Amino acid sequence: RIANYLAPHPLYSVDFRSFDGRVVTSSNELDVQCDPVSEKLGRKDVVLVFGSWGSEHYQNPKALSWLRLQARLGARICGVEIGAFLLARSGLLSQKEATTHWSYLPGFLEQFPDIKGVEQIFTVAGNLMTCSGGTGGIDLMLHLIGQQHGASLVSEISDLMMHHPVRPAETPQRKTYGRGTETFSPAVRAAVDLIESHISEPLSVPEVSRRVGLSQRHLVRQFGKEMGCSIVQFGLLMR
Repeated sequence: RIANYLAPHPLYSVDFRSFDGRVVTSSNELDVQCDPVSEKLGRKDVVLVFGSWGSEHYQNPKALSWLRLQARLGARICGVEIGAFLLARSGLLSQKEATTHWSYLPGFLEQFPDIKGVEQIFTVAGNLMTCSGGTGGIDLMLHLIGQQHGASLVSEISDLMMHHPVRPAETPQRKTYGRGTETFSPAVRAAVDLIESHISEPLSVPEVSRRVGLSQRHLVRQFGKEMGCSIVQFGLLMR
């Protein structure tokens, strides 16, 4: 929108497409009006595959086949946040660097071990891209605008958005890894690591307790005290 506002004529247009009906409700309950998916795209089109909570389980065969077809035809495709799971499930990311939101990355790599997972804000591998979501999407869009229309326009856009600096792809997603767990007890840190590394096949609370070497009762009490939520709630949040 800002690129179009600053340019002498519109540079971009946006439309929403879906395999699942005319209206798609986002995770914040916003209804998005969608058109049916086009079989053929324009040469300059970019496909952004959006996914939020629950999208890691989405397996519509028509959508996966369509993504593979568009990739063969040379389209640029980007999996945004959990939308990266769809690109992975379609086989497009095999042996490539890819990312998703850091809280889903362990489960992502557990499901797709042939992908080279990196915890950075976005990746570009030829015509295939992945983005961590959040503000990482701003940097990815500015990267694409810069490729097409130069650094000067990117600078003007980032000024209007007050988004400085414009971050390169390899920028880490997190400033403090593990949510600052260095302040927690060793047992709680170990429990957090176990839960995050088994997102696609969650461990039971008794199993986590056994692995960290505490009784279930003691771990549950200690986890709640230090994390501010129950160990069960934390596990559900990570899925």
